[in-house]
Amino acid sequence: MKKGKMIKALSIILAMLAIIFATVTPSYAASSSQTSTTKKVAKGSVLKRIKAKKELVVGTSADYPPLEFTTSENGSTKYVGVDIELAKEIAKDLGVKLVIKNMSFDSLLVALETGKIDMVISGMTPTPERKESVDFSKIYYKPSGEYFLINKKDATKYTNIKSLKGKTVGAQTGSIQYNEIKSQMKGSTVKGLGKINNLVLALQSGKVSAVLMEELIAKAYAQNNNNLKAVKSDIKDDAAGNAVAMAKGQPDLVAAVNKTINKVKKNNLIDNKFLPQAAKYMKTANKTNKMSQYWSYFLKGVGYTIVITVFSVLIGIILGIILALMRLSRNKLLHCLAVAYIEFIRGTPQMVQILFVYFGVGYLISNLSAIIAGIIAIGLNSGAYVAEDIRSGIDSLPKGQVEAARSLGLSQAKAYRYVIIPQAIRNIWPALGNEFITLLKDSSLVSVIGVSELMYQTQLVQTSTYRGVLPLFIAMVIYFIMTFSLTRLLNYFERRMKKND
Repeated sequence: MKKGKMIKALSIILAMLAIIFATVTPSYAASSSQTSTTKKVAKGSVLKRIKAKKELVVGTSADYPPLEFTTSENGSTKYVGVDIELAKEIAKDLGVKLVIKNMSFDSLLVALETGKIDMVISGMTPTPERKESVDFSKIYYKPSGEYFLINKKDATKYTNIKSLKGKTVGAQTGSIQYNEIKSQMKGSTVKGLGKINNLVLALQSGKVSAVLMEELIAKAYAQNNNNLKAVKSDIKDDAAGNAVAMAKGQPDLVAAVNKTINKVKKNNLIDNKFLPQAAKYMKTANKTNKMSQYWSYFLKGVGYTIVITVFSVLIGIILGIILALMRLSRNKLLHCLAVAYIEFIRGTPQMVQILFVYFGVGYLISNLSAIIAGIIAIGLNSGAYVAEDIRSGIDSLPKGQVEAARSLGLSQAKAYRYVIIPQAIRNIWPALGNEFITLLKDSSLVSVIGVSELMYQTQLVQTSTYRGVLPLFIAMVIYFIMTFSLTRLLNYFERRMKKND
């Protein structure tokens, strides 16, 4: 293919990609609370931005009852707990709307530093290490101690650090408890997971012998699950307590938050109002946590999963064709660029790519929502694999196909468009089908950045119902139905192609 025609083709395809992104972004960025609000967290900028947008975006890991968790209300997710009530008070005092962004605990500070959220309220302790990256408010709540959550059948077996020697003990990744196990339980192995509900699931399935938590959280899970028990640990807890985390260089915002905390402490709102409200929601969830009440969660997750899959497939196909043609090109620069891209994408984990697009690229591009970042990351990953499938399909065709097309008066571009690529697609259709099915399942990875796809919704159900296995089983069945249906659809088109041979 001539250089001028190649450049023209690339320009047309890049324009198509721009149209796709422009079409997707307004419909989802406007409705999603998961949007970036700044390119760089400049000194003194956050409070101004909050008041300008009239919106306070608070990051939390809503799997930590009674501090922050979810409940179902009229089929919708509602964030509740002590920390959520504090966030409401802060937003009220600032005169703005509160938006909760639920994500993994170990991603919260990254989101804060990159401007994805305005502050973190998630039972976070202001350690010296964390203070190097972010600023903290005054302490608003001091936990009464650390507890081991264990299986009730092990109540007499695991009672202290010594009894857990040689065992695996779980804790939330990036938490104080994780570091306490490493420093004070030298004879035990620490197992870190991003979500508390996954740690509880690991406990129930025997993957860990105990999970270290704050007292209130451990008791909350024990009270809502008859198979679990909370046991006071002999861990030395030197934590200062929980505080609100904010980006560096925001003294006006810190002062505003401290003013609210002073009011909360003066009126003893945590003990008199916030904790009783959280206990009420937990008690209600314990009585009415039937799976049938959460069908809307799964339905919403399916909708987002399908959207992510469809647009990622479009990006993957378009990008795959571009990269395949570039790799087959006689232009050394285009060939090398394609090879470098394909090898790099295939040589790095997809989850890392998703995090990089959301936090890295999103740091430079304002208003890059989580769902758009997820679609871009999965589409870019898929493009590398589709490119290799298409390239192998083109290489499998007899050389005489191009010569025959050219002898009929077709230009090289038209020969590829009307003769070569259609035949290549037909030959590699089963391989492309496998890639599309894998892509549908891999959409679950975007839950790590807070996209409300099926896996994210499943985690919300786990948190709301205090059940670990059943929501996962339901998610597995739904994924199977979607992949089975997609397989039947792909097989239908494959039969149609064979009939046209």
